[in-house]
Amino acid sequence: MFYLLHGNDEFTCREQLKKLRQQGNFEYNQNTYVGGEVDLKTITATCSTLPFLTDQRLVVVMGLPKKRRGEDAAPSAESEAAMPAAEASVGADSSRPAPIDRPVPEKGGKSKKGKKSAKSSMESRAGFEKGLAEYIPQMPDSTVLIVVVDEELSASNALLKVAQEHGKVLQYTLPKGTAVKTWIENRAKSIGVKITPEAASMLADYTGNQLRMLANELDKLATYVGSKGIIDVEDVRKLSPQVQEARVFDLTDALAERNRKKALDLLHNLLADGEPPLRLISTITSQVRSLLLVKELVGEGLRVSQIVAATGMAPFVAEKAARQIGKFSTQQLEAVYRQLLATDAALKRSRMTPDMALDLLVVNFGNG
Repeated sequence: MFYLLHGNDEFTCREQLKKLRQQGNFEYNQNTYVGGEVDLKTITATCSTLPFLTDQRLVVVMGLPKKRRGEDAAPSAESEAAMPAAEASVGADSSRPAPIDRPVPEKGGKSKKGKKSAKSSMESRAGFEKGLAEYIPQMPDSTVLIVVVDEELSASNALLKVAQEHGKVLQYTLPKGTAVKTWIENRAKSIGVKITPEAASMLADYTGNQLRMLANELDKLATYVGSKGIIDVEDVRKLSPQVQEARVFDLTDALAERNRKKALDLLHNLLADGEPPLRLISTITSQVRSLLLVKELVGEGLRVSQIVAATGMAPFVAEKAARQIGKFSTQQLEAVYRQLLATDAALKRSRMTPDMALDLLVVNFGNG
């Protein structure tokens, strides 16, 4: 049996892979390879090996070789047709001797040929897909082959075509828009709890389609409300740090818009919900640091995805910061950072009440 799991929903692909592993009695007859790190010959040889003391062997290929520069997903008919013709033209004139492949010596008398041949021994992505697709119809019935690709394959892809004819295609795409809320509700139901529409919307709005993070949050909330419990908005506000951080971002948005009334309302709502003043100051300070860092890196020409990869910043934080940085100059952000440090010190020394300190911070935000 051949399974092809593909799409940009890495989380669901991994969950489905786990289910498929549990369906068979593979015992010690399991092999996992990373596409691009092991050659096709090794993978097909493993697939052709009969299982030991069980009925089936499981072979998992995680990913495909990286595309080389200028390489299409599949070799074109023109390039395949041109290759034999070129080879024939070399040998057509018998009076011309065939070229001799001589190794080029390096310094010290060592040959470069071994290095080149080792480098070219790994298949191109197109060659890997084509070779595996040609092998699959001949694969023993005792082998279960699963190929996992964290991208959506085109309809012309060789593996997709052979899976449609000789196996099973499982495509998983990240939900968008209202589909994220539906995913949350279905996930909650699958782990034995319910979630109110308002709570599902809150999680969807503040966490987005980061499914692994959503699944972790739902597991935590399910433990909190207990089996057959109902997750409501208050539970999400209490237990989900992403929601709290996002609400503080709303406060920063209001401050960036110089809408002090809205900012004060949001501040008082956060305090009324039990948000500790010192933690609130710490979160706002962290966000201002993120704004300063993102502003600097965007100025150097980096995109949000590159900033996330370079800094380890949460994607939500980086995206939100990138949308906010145009509302502040670097000097304003530095002044705000100094105000936050002063407010933090005042709270720790009990020079003023937390409510007064935070109110003054909001009123003076960005001044100085």
